[in-house]
Amino acid sequence: MTIFFCLTCLFSNAQTEVDERAVISFDKGLGFFSPDSAFGLNIRFRMQNRIGMTTFSGTDLTPASFEANVRRLRLRFDGFIGKTKLTYYLQLSFSRGDQDWDASGFPGIVRDAMVFYTFSENFYIGAGQGKLPGNRQRVVSSGQQQFADRSMVNATFNIDRDFGLMAYYSNRLGGVHYNLKSAITTGEGRNIQQTDNGLAYTARIEILPFGLFKNDGDFSEGDIERQQTPKLSVGAAYSLNKKAVKTSGQRGKALTHPTDIENIFVDMIAKYQGWALQFEFANRYSELAVGPVLCLPLTDPPADEYIFNGHGINTQLSYVFPGLFEIAGRHTLVIPDPAIRNLEPKSRMLTLGLTRYLPTHRNKIQLNLSHLFKDFPDQPSSGNWNVMVQVELGI
Repeated sequence: MTIFFCLTCLFSNAQTEVDERAVISFDKGLGFFSPDSAFGLNIRFRMQNRIGMTTFSGTDLTPASFEANVRRLRLRFDGFIGKTKLTYYLQLSFSRGDQDWDASGFPGIVRDAMVFYTFSENFYIGAGQGKLPGNRQRVVSSGQQQFADRSMVNATFNIDRDFGLMAYYSNRLGGVHYNLKSAITTGEGRNIQQTDNGLAYTARIEILPFGLFKNDGDFSEGDIERQQTPKLSVGAAYSLNKKAVKTSGQRGKALTHPTDIENIFVDMIAKYQGWALQFEFANRYSELAVGPVLCLPLTDPPADEYIFNGHGINTQLSYVFPGLFEIAGRHTLVIPDPAIRNLEPKSRMLTLGLTRYLPTHRNKIQLNLSHLFKDFPDQPSSGNWNVMVQVELGI
């Protein structure tokens, strides 16, 4: 076979992007094969351009800050080697915010670099740097989100990416489908130079009692597929990061003393004929948050070194009209542990989202209006308004 390429239409329906496996269907993007068909490469891109404004408070609508940037600019490479038993995907980021430059101090260009081996239709393993099987909203690609940003619950509690070994098994018992996912990783997060003898252990289960979603709809938010029968996926995940060296486990500021961090996630997504309902609960616990930092704030460890213990709840409800216009609402609540209530506020955010799909999830125009409330003990509540417009294009 001679080398060839195919560039498919930007607006065709195809397999949903799932960051925990290589997408080798070659029905999107730019595809290449070697002359003997032993090597395949698919190239895709995605960009998100946004403009936003935040007010001084909930009553003072004077602009306090503006945001105007390329939020995400990514290239993704998927493919196979041999008879598709060995697959891979590589994802690179090129915008400053997407590289975590400000948090880490260096440009983290490599977001994902995974190699997979498929043992059977139901079982495969992966090695490299990729998303951990934690909360659903983090696993769902940013290109499949129905709001410009993920929720505060995800921002506070997600375990993000890590380097290590991951395993995935799918099957069904009677008419009930289920997915089992697990990972043993370094616990230090992405783009690290060295690690210690503490590892992170993550496990997740998903149950789909009414069968599989059309077009992997459980890994996208709005129901643009308009599922013809009711679909439901219920998931739960647990993560233990031994000797974590960052305040959020795989993310955050460096810790003076490593500590164990536990995370628990419970979530669900239901879809039917344009309607989509999502729910997510997250909880984090570590002894450091109630340890010497609060008793001896002027000694070791430093006063700003603590873990955000607490829990959060996120709920989203949306409807996609037949013309691919969507209206969505989101309620997010984050409650810190009582031990750190003097350091972190109880936060609540209400968001209204309007989206026009063009017509896929990766091609859309979004308008979000959010109201944030913050409540510190013994202080008046505060908050602000935020309006965001985002345009996303990709294949």
